Amino acid sequence: MLKQKPAILFDFDGVLADTEPLHWECWNAVLSPFGVSISWQNYVDHCVGISDREFLETMGRHANPPRQIDELWPLYPQKKELLRDRAMSGNLILSETRRLLQDLAGHPMAVVTSSSRLEIEAILKNEKVFHLFQTAVYGDEVANLKPNPEPYLTAMQKLGVTQAIALEDSGPGKQSARAAGCELIEVNHAAEVPQLLRDRLQLA
Repeated sequence: MLKQKPAILFDFDGVLADTEPLHWECWNAVLSPFGVSISWQNYVDHCVGISDREFLETMGRHANPPRQIDELWPLYPQKKELLRDRAMSGNLILSETRRLLQDLAGHPMAVVTSSSRLEIEAILKNEKVFHLFQTAVYGDEVANLKPNPEPYLTAMQKLGVTQAIALEDSGPGKQSARAAGCELIEVNHAAEVPQLLRDRLQLA
């Protein structure tokens, strides 16, 4: 009897694709008319991996003058559309990562992201990797975002597995994967993913 290949769960932003600079640019673009902005370093240190609502609440508190979430939340759909449009330029997923995904045929695979379906599904299709995943869990389709284990538990349920390897770069994402019982591969940058996973799976 053949041993089943392990399921592999990929976070999207910062793992499958280096999209955080794009998120940062789009947020600043839609917030600037309200006199709200954030530096790249502050974004990396405090905003990667948190929900969009939590991000806007934080931005509102630090704005001068402060802004209420009810003022800023209507900007979220605009940001999603802007990100989708800018992401269509392509090449957000490295060629080495594309080859890796193709080499992993036979492994149950899913994308597990806190970003919305509108933002991410279009990118996956444009990058021509959408068909390589059996399923995806998007942030706007779960009741509880990372660091809650629900996103990873949902992905495993959809794949019909009880164990999985998760690749994550953010604190909340790592907490979510661990709480769901996943084996965690910690990622510092999307460029590391192919070698990290090839080493773990002993792939050439």
